[in-house]
Amino acid sequence: MVRVLSVSDEVVDSLNHGAADELAPDLIIGAGDLPFDYLEKLMARFGVPCVFVPGNHDRDLTGYKRTRSGWTQAGLPVTYPGPEGAINADGRIVTVAGLRVAGLGGCIRYNDGPNQYREATQRQRANRLALRRFRYRMLPGQGAVDILLTHSPARGIGDAEDGPHRGFKCFLPLIYRLRPQLLLHGHIHPHGQTPMDHTILLKKQIPGQTLRRSTISINTVGYCLFEIEPGGTGVEVQRRRHGA
Repeated sequence: MVRVLSVSDEVVDSLNHGAADELAPDLIIGAGDLPFDYLEKLMARFGVPCVFVPGNHDRDLTGYKRTRSGWTQAGLPVTYPGPEGAINADGRIVTVAGLRVAGLGGCIRYNDGPNQYREATQRQRANRLALRRFRYRMLPGQGAVDILLTHSPARGIGDAEDGPHRGFKCFLPLIYRLRPQLLLHGHIHPHGQTPMDHTILLKKQIPGQTLRRSTISINTVGYCLFEIEPGGTGVEVQRRRHGA
């Protein structure tokens, strides 16, 4: 089992206090809209790697590449503005701490800010991400990834009706293609309440049988501590806090 501390949108000061030592995560996952130095402090505090995707209030990190001589953008050396040492999974499938994590950052476009996408654009990004799954050999019924990490939720599954907080319709077919154990998102502030976790039932037909699997959608605004087995079929939530 891998012990994961996921964070998003709201800084929780208690994570930087001594009482948080007992959390003891193996991996930190950031679902966006947090100060990058907050992620760096969590990595340093717990001494574990971090995977993240950018939110709509984060800097635009597209175009940055790490080379042997350092970070570049458009072929020129630059100072990387993202969290130092963390892995940006936006548009990628990465393996960290034994978990396969697929990432798609950003939210639905509602103004000219960074990391915002129209539905059609995010669908194109989702299709490209789904094609990357073929590098993984899967057993029948097994998921291509363990965690689908997004900033926005899927449309109709824990999102809201106002323009900036509508989820993406294209995430549902992406879930069916990647078959993750967990969809982990932020963006929807619960204002001190505990939002409902959602179960997305999946079916896959193979000769002679129907394979059933489910994906759990969790809003991780604040933080959520959970355990997940690589290649498994379930997530066990240990602790969570919503609201700053």
